[in-house]
Amino acid sequence: MSRQAPCVFTGLESSAKENLQNFSQSIHNAKGSQGEAPVYSDFEAALLAVAELARDEQIVLVIDEYPYLAAAYPGISSLLQRLIDHEYQSTKIFLILCGSSMSFMENQVLGAKSPLFGRRTAQIKLTPMQFSETRLFHSEYSMEEQALLYGIVGGIPLYQRQIENELSLAENIKQNILETSSYLFEEPTNFLMQEVREPACYNAIAQAIATGSSKLNQIATKTGLESSACVNYLKNLTALSIVKRETPLGEKNSRNSIYKLAEPLFRFWYRFIPRHYSQLQNGMVDTVYSKIEPFFSEYMGSVFEDICMEWLWGQNAKNALPFNFAQVGRWWGTDKRTKTQVEIDIIGEDKTEAAIFSECKWRNEPVDSDVIKSLQEKSALFPHPIKFWYIFSKRGFTKECE
Repeated sequence: MSRQAPCVFTGLESSAKENLQNFSQSIHNAKGSQGEAPVYSDFEAALLAVAELARDEQIVLVIDEYPYLAAAYPGISSLLQRLIDHEYQSTKIFLILCGSSMSFMENQVLGAKSPLFGRRTAQIKLTPMQFSETRLFHSEYSMEEQALLYGIVGGIPLYQRQIENELSLAENIKQNILETSSYLFEEPTNFLMQEVREPACYNAIAQAIATGSSKLNQIATKTGLESSACVNYLKNLTALSIVKRETPLGEKNSRNSIYKLAEPLFRFWYRFIPRHYSQLQNGMVDTVYSKIEPFFSEYMGSVFEDICMEWLWGQNAKNALPFNFAQVGRWWGTDKRTKTQVEIDIIGEDKTEAAIFSECKWRNEPVDSDVIKSLQEKSALFPHPIKFWYIFSKRGFTKECE
């Protein structure tokens, strides 16, 4: 099958007229024509022109930032619905709609009330890169620095692009995150302003979670919001992949559920920026960095667990573990023997016979044998007849541990 050059158009946060002009230019370029394009009379004429291009050979039509186009021309979804149902059926057009506003794409494009509902042939929700992928972009840094960078910036490509490898990690944090003119400084709050109607409440919830309030009642108390309202806000933040709800592995709808910020940049920003906002606005970047840097080791604890869990999943896929686990996660609960609260960083199990129990230690000293002994004692709470113990350490292990 022959194939023409793709027609790629990016919606603008502008008027319908300007979007139509740019769409006309994109079609003109896809035809291989040079110079300024004639502007189509309306969007229907433009989309029908693309259909004509795809009568005999396949053409890929990409409309990026579709939410901006829909805001400028609200009738675009209904128009596409009619064209897909009646005109595009006899063409070789391959239509791709993209958008960075997840709430819009999920509700206004994929949702049951959308004119386009039921007309998709596939959908892709692009997830952030993992640590094993982001570290490839920063070979100049040590693995410890790569991990810290991942814990601060996360795996979204646009965020990663803000990092300048010729700078030290400290200078990158100062210039590209703490500096008020940097792209990442206002990104979390700008994102929420774009996606939600009451950003102040969402900001308060995100800050409460980032500073240690992980349970619903704690979040409600910290923010001063009603628990019922918090539930709705948390549901929306979860849908946006900003917050994730965790339950102890093997338990469903547990009262022990906790909420965490899933996106590292949001986790870092709400943990450290609001309390130092005024100082940063007054140019005290070096002062603020010196205040927050001592907390990086503590901050990296949960990030290191995520990295270790990623590694275990990778080994699981390669059949490189003693067995293939079916599920993996964290566990916390009561040790009925001692009536104390205990936690296990990672458990991987196949639901019947075997389980992996893991501890992840982001410490500045080698892990000693007491960690193994403690992990073995905690694993005795579980009935699996076959048990394996994995210890992950930033600084290696003592001879006694080995």
